[in-house]
Amino acid sequence: MNIKKFLTLIILLTSATLFAQVDRSKMPEPGPAPEIKIADAETFTLDNGLKVFVVENHKLPEVSFSIMFDYPPVPEKEYAGLSNITGSLLGTATKTMTKDQIDESIDFIGATLSTSAKGVYGNALKKNIDVLAKIMGDIVTNPKFEKSELDKIKKRTISSLIAGEKEPSTIAENVKNVLDFGKDSPYGEIETEKTVKNITLDKCVEFYDNYMRPNVSYLAIVGDITLDEAKNLADKYFANWKKGTVPAVKFKSKRPPLIRKVAMVDRPSAVQSVIHITYPVKLKPGDKLGFAAKVANAILGGAFVSRLNMDLREKHAYTYGAHSTLDDDIYMGMFDATCEARNAVTDSAVTQFLYEMKKMRSEKVTEDELNTVKKFMIGQFARSLENPSTIARFAINVERYNLPKDYYKNYLKNLDAVTVDDVYKASRKYIKPDKAYVLVVGNNSEVGQKLKKFSLSGKVDYYDTYGNKVDPDAEKLPADITVEQVIDKYVKAIGGKKKINGIKDETVMMEGNIQGMNIKITVVRKFPNKYYFNLDLGAMQQTQKFDGKNAVVSGMGQNKKLEGEQLEALKEESEMYPLLRYKELGVKPELIGLGKVNDKSAYKVKLTFPNGNSSVIYIDSKTGLKLREASSRKTPQGEFATTVDFSDYKDWDGIKYPGKIVQTVGPQTIDMTVKEVKINSGVKDDFFKVD
Repeated sequence: MNIKKFLTLIILLTSATLFAQVDRSKMPEPGPAPEIKIADAETFTLDNGLKVFVVENHKLPEVSFSIMFDYPPVPEKEYAGLSNITGSLLGTATKTMTKDQIDESIDFIGATLSTSAKGVYGNALKKNIDVLAKIMGDIVTNPKFEKSELDKIKKRTISSLIAGEKEPSTIAENVKNVLDFGKDSPYGEIETEKTVKNITLDKCVEFYDNYMRPNVSYLAIVGDITLDEAKNLADKYFANWKKGTVPAVKFKSKRPPLIRKVAMVDRPSAVQSVIHITYPVKLKPGDKLGFAAKVANAILGGAFVSRLNMDLREKHAYTYGAHSTLDDDIYMGMFDATCEARNAVTDSAVTQFLYEMKKMRSEKVTEDELNTVKKFMIGQFARSLENPSTIARFAINVERYNLPKDYYKNYLKNLDAVTVDDVYKASRKYIKPDKAYVLVVGNNSEVGQKLKKFSLSGKVDYYDTYGNKVDPDAEKLPADITVEQVIDKYVKAIGGKKKINGIKDETVMMEGNIQGMNIKITVVRKFPNKYYFNLDLGAMQQTQKFDGKNAVVSGMGQNKKLEGEQLEALKEESEMYPLLRYKELGVKPELIGLGKVNDKSAYKVKLTFPNGNSSVIYIDSKTGLKLREASSRKTPQGEFATTVDFSDYKDWDGIKYPGKIVQTVGPQTIDMTVKEVKINSGVKDDFFKVD
């Protein structure tokens, strides 16, 4: 059965006038940094240790409440994801209110309310702040965790993780954190389906009791409120929040690699690579070179006019955008330069990343560059002050990081004081192209060998999608195995050539869910090349038909004739078992190695179609059943990489069909269950008729 691409089919469904003459041959002289007056936040502390920051702003009749839990990074190990799930559970119920009562109360007053691992946020009109504060106080002081809500959150989390496991950018982010911080660090832990399933209600209660305490938390109250009103609300609704001893956490810092290393995660169907040049950095908020480091990174890759973006995007057209970040952190910071680039130019993009990083260390930036970036950063800072909550955040940061009291009042002055020499000094300290990880998530067969030249050890280290080191040669193909033998093994596993050749028509009916919507899909094929596809969303339906020559898509009362690549795609879909007829279809099969699919060893067979499209099929080396198909298709909306996983095979009239199909296209995932298969039910040619 050739079930693929159905999610793809679903998804595809100032210039100013200047009156004065300006000498454009000269860069305008930089003016002094603007003086911005930042109001002080009023502060007080409750007896339970909760530090409260109040910022009055009477422009609008509304008030926001932000509670920040400032516990240290906690190792969650086999329960990775525990803090996030506990944060999501907050607000689902309290000892005095059910979830429905909380939701109805918030909706009734037109307020907003959200919870997370790091805090609780709420916003309401001035006249309703007593109701909002009462609910928020109840959430943090009297939470009630219920198994039914935990099960819902875990299910949503696992669904999201399954989608992310196949998304190159998510894979790259996970492996990057493992490389920079290590799996034994809270910053390097990876949530998986297994760790989320390990989480119990007791573990959530334990996490709340240990870490979500007022004596390690902050409350920011911002808006149309006075200090006295804020004190009354805090005393009334948050004073009963019980303080406790928060367990100490030993944070293990990881050093950057001694020499540049190359890390590769193989995605055989990838048409482009996700690239990261990354390493951990010891840079804390308020460090002496902090301002110079921010400016250096902005020049390198932190602004649109940065060197990286101008080089990789504008000059070479390797990518739509390249950028870098240099994050400070009280425990351990990180440098990261990243972009996405086509397979053919992946190594060229890495070359330019390293070139620009080395140039920051070897040459001083120009005064023009410095002034341009400082103006950009000054503008960013000034715009941030338009949000009153920024003032509260500044006050909390001063407290959290033990910054000078006037740190933000002097922010622009300190930024403006950064010199070319300061940027050079910061670049020499924090930009380390020769002590970095070059991480690439992409097609190893096309880019892997080209990356060796960047490794100062002369080798490429390989990792799986969870950051575990793997040996690509550990499981070698038997010397005498051929692609024809693998295909024959697959054919025998699903029923045998004779049985399959006896199929004149097949109907497959599936049900599933995408983005919270229940859907039904019906696929009908008739030998040799007729195809029907129906997507039923309840209120909306879409149908595609291919009669062997012509194709049409129907929906919302309209019909559209398909041509070009869309027509070719349906021709491919009309084939019931293309692996049996690959020679006459002009498909070139190639056995490219062994891989893993959910811990199962699988032969990787690459199929190249006459139109240039390709797919990689993973066939279980033991059973011969197809476990996965990864492909890439060009569409009017861009290039889509698609992964389809097959499992839970069942016998239907002597032919094995997968009972469960999970397809991922980008961030979208669709889970389908095969409900019924009809073989040789006598489908007429008129069923496929294209009007």
